[in-house]
Amino acid sequence: MRIGIDLGGTKTELIALDKTGAARLRFRRPTPAGDYAATINMIADMVAQAEGESGETANIGIGTPGAISPRTGRMKNCNSTCLNDQPLQQDLELALRRPVRLSNDANCFALSEAIDGAAARSPVVFGVILGTGVGGGIVVNGQLLEGVNSIAGEWGHNPLPSANREERPGPPCYCGRKGCIETWLSGPAMRRDHIACGGQDITAAEITRMATEGDAACMLTLERYCERLARALAGVINILDPDAIVLGGGLSNISLLYEQVPRLWSSYIFSDSVSTRLLPPAHGDSSGVRGAAWLWGR
Repeated sequence: MRIGIDLGGTKTELIALDKTGAARLRFRRPTPAGDYAATINMIADMVAQAEGESGETANIGIGTPGAISPRTGRMKNCNSTCLNDQPLQQDLELALRRPVRLSNDANCFALSEAIDGAAARSPVVFGVILGTGVGGGIVVNGQLLEGVNSIAGEWGHNPLPSANREERPGPPCYCGRKGCIETWLSGPAMRRDHIACGGQDITAAEITRMATEGDAACMLTLERYCERLARALAGVINILDPDAIVLGGGLSNISLLYEQVPRLWSSYIFSDSVSTRLLPPAHGDSSGVRGAAWLWGR
């Protein structure tokens, strides 16, 4: 049995998978806000509950909102800031009395969709998170590619490609730079762009809904979003040339993306034809936690 845990800022989810990928059990708990020690204890309690209910000891994989620094062995780049600079893997291994495997939540999403999801059996897969932030992960022949700096797939903190005059220098990003892809393609970024172009102060979900109902301003916002996403993904294709790109996060539910973006990205890709498929996730919100379980392989 494999246990996957998706450690989020507000909730933590656990799933137990058998060797076929079928879920044995699944449950959630609120994440202790800003309390590192309580987070460790919560994860240990969740594992104890799952193993008690199943009667089996499991391998443990955990998806985190950051990455382990190769230099320090401690967590970095976590938006759940209480995890930053903490020896999370070591503390979890002490609490659980066994080895654990950790990876970024976007990596776990990509792994899930490459193993038994929308891009199953695809040799090279790029998994994308489009939500409150923008992240990505790379899977090659069923193996997660994390990189020597533990930042493989972090396309959200590259500049938006082919930025026009109105897009430069771009909005400020929490990373300290301006015009990052995340500042154009996250949910809050869509809301900001809509307001900047004269629209109402409404959420990305409301913009999407109103566009489908025929609101012209909302439709223009979605069209701008599709064009920017096409440019950003074209840059990935020019470097990685993946067989499939799978979208996740709340904005992956926008059906227009799968129609418009592949039509638009060809203008920016260095090839006479583009066979890369753009796919919605097979497992939806479950992909992250399933991918954490697959950190131990099939």
